[in-house]
Amino acid sequence: MQNIFGLTVEELTVLLRPWKVPAYRARQIAEWMYQRQADSFSVMTNLPAVLREQLAEKLLIQRASMLDRWDSADRRTTKFLLAFADGVAVETVLMRHSYGNSICVSTQAGCAMGCVFCASTVHGVVRNLTVGEMLAQTIFINDFLKSGQERVDTMVLMGSGEPLMNYENVLGFIRLVHEPYCLNLGYRNITLSTSGIVPQMYALAKENLPITLSVSLHAPNDEIRSQLMPVNKKYPIAAVVAAGRDYAEQTKRRVTYEYILIDGVNDSEEAARELSQLLRHQLASVNLIPINPVAERHLQRPSAEHVERFAAMLERCHITATVRREMGTDIQAACGQLRNQHLKP
Repeated sequence: MQNIFGLTVEELTVLLRPWKVPAYRARQIAEWMYQRQADSFSVMTNLPAVLREQLAEKLLIQRASMLDRWDSADRRTTKFLLAFADGVAVETVLMRHSYGNSICVSTQAGCAMGCVFCASTVHGVVRNLTVGEMLAQTIFINDFLKSGQERVDTMVLMGSGEPLMNYENVLGFIRLVHEPYCLNLGYRNITLSTSGIVPQMYALAKENLPITLSVSLHAPNDEIRSQLMPVNKKYPIAAVVAAGRDYAEQTKRRVTYEYILIDGVNDSEEAARELSQLLRHQLASVNLIPINPVAERHLQRPSAEHVERFAAMLERCHITATVRREMGTDIQAACGQLRNQHLKP
């Protein structure tokens, strides 16, 4: 039986043709699945009973099931471990801000990038997620929020996996979640984070989607970045920054460069000066992130004084910099850590 969760109205229309179903029924089914929490055809009361029975014999609506949940002490961050039909599980995080609810979505089960500071890479990558599996994470949290008359307001594709290594599915998901019959989420409320897959960065700039691009840079030069991020050996830092500049020029959208600060590795004043030279004359900003310690990697965060000094140096060099407001540190909200607990023998 075919799972239809994650299909667009157009795809549903084609799929339903053998039953001679009017095209408008496809939109009704999509609205039931994506807006009204339907997980079976039997609840779709505006469809004829005979049609509901026919569809149920051939088609499935498979969503995501929760395996585990961690809540931060301040109740502002909740991490869910969600499982799909084949047993593969991923993490999705809800962050409650003063300006609305943001979610962090995974695009792959695990990750192949090998970044030394990230828990998602510890067990490697299992597989890409489908459009439906990314949507299932989003719908799960949106349904969770509905009980409090809330909804998902913004979304970041910063969970487990490299989004640009799952390019077609990720683009399909972004377009679907934007549709009025789905979540009607504005493109400008979506951020995609990449470790710097250069060809796909150039391709994304041509998609005419006004989403925000966030680039995981984490170092001011190739020597340090290659130690932290193996992908740098294929796509060196100059090529990544050039692709970021192109994205800003093509879309007129400011690119955010993520920079995880690691004690004694990339947090010196000299590193800040070098980073400033790298990013000058760009429509860009830097988001500084004191590392969430990852037990498997033995990396530590710098002192608050070091973080402030690094940010101040960037500002003196006319680079806009912010220090990410920490949420969920007490529940290990960095991607991969809850999943890793479940994978332990």
